[in-house]
Amino acid sequence: MSTQRHRQPDNNDALAAFVAAKAEIDTMLKRLSAFSDDHFDVAPDDVTWGHVGNLGHVLERLRQASDFIFQEGDCAG
Repeated sequence: MSTQRHRQPDNNDALAAFVAAKAEIDTMLKRLSAFSDDHFDVAPDDVTWGHVGNLGHVLERLRQASDFIFQEGDCAG
């Protein structure tokens, strides 16, 4: 009768990829926050409907990411 040891899978590669992805997300969030604090580099008197449309596009993408992460909206259930 042979006995086999069940090895715990080595997750070092997965952990490294996870940490790298998290660092990239953190960098993006910091940049987005700083850009938002600067009113997306648009002076109030210069806002056009084009800016509104661009911001709406960004909002939709961020909403999709948020819904996915928190299982809300279209990703609920």
